[in-house]
Amino acid sequence: MTSPALLASSALLLTMSATLADSPSQVVTFLKRITGTSVVAGHHNDRKIVEDPFKWTAAIRETTGREVGLWSSDFSFDYRIEGREQMIREAAAQWKRGAIVNIMWHACPPTMPEPCTWDEGIMSQLTDEQWRELITPGTPLNRTWLERVDSLVPHLRALETQGVEVLFRPLHEMNQKAFWWGGRPGPDGTRRLYQITHDRLTKHHGLKNLVWVWNVQDLSRDFAEYDPGADYWDILSFDVYADSGFTREKYEDMAALAGDKPFGIGECSVLPTPAELAAQPRWSFFMGWAGLVHEKNTADEIRATYADPRVLTLEEMPGWAPR
Repeated sequence: MTSPALLASSALLLTMSATLADSPSQVVTFLKRITGTSVVAGHHNDRKIVEDPFKWTAAIRETTGREVGLWSSDFSFDYRIEGREQMIREAAAQWKRGAIVNIMWHACPPTMPEPCTWDEGIMSQLTDEQWRELITPGTPLNRTWLERVDSLVPHLRALETQGVEVLFRPLHEMNQKAFWWGGRPGPDGTRRLYQITHDRLTKHHGLKNLVWVWNVQDLSRDFAEYDPGADYWDILSFDVYADSGFTREKYEDMAALAGDKPFGIGECSVLPTPAELAAQPRWSFFMGWAGLVHEKNTADEIRATYADPRVLTLEEMPGWAPR
């Protein structure tokens, strides 16, 4: 039997779908409208297994009997670069089914060619001199970075042509010092590279289908030092990996930062419980990370979160109007 809560949620979504087509961003409008009442269930596909690149969203379906409402993948940095076209095709298919599409970019540093490795690439460090060159227009490292950004344009344009909005989350976990791009606070730090990337894709290339996600992790509380500015992001996301979990303090920090914009759990290994989602109602989505969710949660715990009446899966999404 369908619960009264689920029936009420479905009626709300049907009402929303009638007006989403008139909004600048259907996804942002949708997330704003569900804030406080519902949260979209999401999961990330890291594409590590070439033969089964979207294994992890399939694993959620097998465990819960439900499809994720937020589907995520990555442009990536290593051998997975060769699978970008396949990833884009799947992203378009997921959008047409009604899912929100989230795409990340673990980018190789501009000091080395693509593809690169994790330890010597993503986890490498630029010197302060190299960083200054990177954010200075016209320099060799700056030109290399812009060319690397440009390489994403055909893929993002293919999605735009099909009317697909993309939650685009580059330079994620800005306060994460382990990544080559992260841990540089202040106006000339990580947020400046984010601004450069944003302007290249939106102003230079004119892409209009990107929903910009500013992302930080629960490593520190100096989030304002990484804020690229309200004009540069549409959605705030917060990665929760610390042992302290989904504390009230973290939630209130994000609510204050987001203001009237939507905010969600950008990554997690341990899923939020129904009790935590009820106590922190403004999260508009959560995204479990690839295989970690199955390592850190029992099958019953995963099913309990997905069965929460607050949680929206693909079956309850409103669908996106053609553009």
